[in-house]
Formats: sequence, C-alpha cells, structure tokens
Amino acid sequence: MLRQGLLFLLILAACSCDPSPRQDGLAAGNSTPGNSTPAPQPTPTPNQDTALRTEIERIAAAVKGRVGVAAELLEARQAVSINPHDRFPMQSVYKLPIGMTVLDQVDKGKLRLEQTVRIEKTDFVRAGQHSPIRDKNPNGVELTLREVLRFAVSESDGTASDVLMRLVGVDVVSKYLNELGVNELVVANTEKEIGQDWETQYRNWASPDGALQLLKRLHERRGISAQHQELLLKFMTETPTGPRRLKGLLPKTAVVAHKTGTSGSANGITAATNDIGIIILPTGQHVAIAVFVSDSPADVATRERVIARIAKAVFDKWSN
Repeated sequence: MLRQGLLFLLILAACSCDPSPRQDGLAAGNSTPGNSTPAPQPTPTPNQDTALRTEIERIAAAVKGRVGVAAELLEARQAVSINPHDRFPMQSVYKLPIGMTVLDQVDKGKLRLEQTVRIEKTDFVRAGQHSPIRDKNPNGVELTLREVLRFAVSESDGTASDVLMRLVGVDVVSKYLNELGVNELVVANTEKEIGQDWETQYRNWASPDGALQLLKRLHERRGISAQHQELLLKFMTETPTGPRRLKGLLPKTAVVAHKTGTSGSANGITAATNDIGIIILPTGQHVAIAVFVSDSPADVATRERVIARIAKAVFDKWSN
C-alpha cells in the first residue's frame, strides 16, 4: 500500500508541477470549474520519429490485423504514429471520455461525487460483459457517484459506465468532446447496446490521434479541474486491468495511468484489444500513448505482447 501511495504521489506531482512550457501556450490548471473550456490553440506539429515508426510497424505485424498507434513526448516536440486517423472500436476505452464528462458536470455543479445513485437489476449489462457491481450485488445496490466512477474507470465495469451515461446523456458527452477539440472520437451507445450487436462497437470508435488528443487534454487539465484530474489519474493508475499491455514490459517502478478496452471474438477474429494512457519516464517527462489492435486472428497473448513491445520501444527511445 505504501508503494502504491508513493507511485500515485509521483504521477500527481509530475502532472501538476509541469516546469516546462506547454506546446499550446496554456499552463496547466487554466480551466476553471464551471467556466467554458478554452478553445484549443494551434500547436507546432511534433517531429515524427521515423526510426521508431519503422520499429513499431515491425512489431505490429505479429497480430495480422489492424494496428493504430499515436504517441507523443508531451514536454518536447517528439511523436510517432502509424495509421493515426484510422477508426478503431474503443470498447472500454470509451469509459475515459464518459468519466471526464461526468467530472466536468461535477465541476459545473450539476452533479456531486457524494450523491447517492441507485443501481437496479434492470441497469445490469448482460452476463458475459464485465460488471463487478452486478456480480457482487445481484439484487441491486446504492453507491455514491464517486464509487460508480471508480468502478467504471478503474474496474472497467460496464454497468457503472451505463449508469454514468444515463446521468449525463450521450449528447452531453459529444458536446464535451467537441468543446475540448477532440474530433476523432465518438461515443454513441451504451454498453448494453454494444453487447447486443457485434457491429455496434464499430460505431463507438476513436482514431489513435483522437485518443492522444483526449489524453493531452487530461494532462493539460482542459475541461477538468486539478482536483478531478487527480482523482481520475488515481483511478487510472490503480486499475488492475491490462497488466500485460502498456505496463507489461516496462520497469515495475514505472507509473502508468491507463484505460484498456477489450472485445469478444467472432469467427476467430477479435475486434478490439486496446490500451491508452500516460506514462511517466525516468526523466520526469510524460508520454501520452494510444495503441489499438483490431480485427486480429492472433491469440490474446500475442495481441497484448504487441501492445507491451510498442510501449517499451517508445519508453526506451524517449527515456534517453
């Protein structure tokens, strides 16, 4: 517990202090709770690392499916990407923008983290979809909004995500993303709806660049207060999901705040094996990274190892 606490304090301090200038000219914390989010400003195009891109393409070939990657060293003009504007089904990655929207509504005084939320049996996602809330409380339960948010972001609970979506509305999520200037990311359906029809997951998509822009807004505290950025990074750092993905080959001491997404398989094809997040390098700098693996016949170990190898290649290159 002490070690986990120290790791979280490290990610919080590193994201909050930010001694170097922002690329967009805005200091962290400029967004004021209840105020409109500043319009994104033009930023210099980061330099693409062609050697790193070649290495990532070689690693990605193992899944024999579609792979999209976008990564950026946030304190420097360094970036790498493959298929950055292709559309990939997000699956549970989409719980991050939903969670950010909920916290924006809390900042605006429309919701309270300590308010009680009743979850009924009718709210449960179907068997086969991940939901610790359903499994632990078969007759329903009352939780605070803070607890529901933790279940959605940290535990990747589908029921919790749908309850959050019900509280804010899909249109509010879309409006929030538009205000942030995150264009290549679409949240359109509930987890229940995604679980009922294979094709629906493809309508809830992100490009690697869209996911990267979302992570950058979180890091820069755009559309989210410092207090709630801290809470969300805590949930993302403590998540038990995806230990073999972005974190899989990194040093055990590496701090990674991330959100995974995983689909089922049909006819031997897995639609989504994803992980996006913010990694703190040994230098104290931050890497925002999104890796999407889609429509792959490879087994789960291969898909996850490709994500881990890509993250390690980025980590090693930019740690020097």
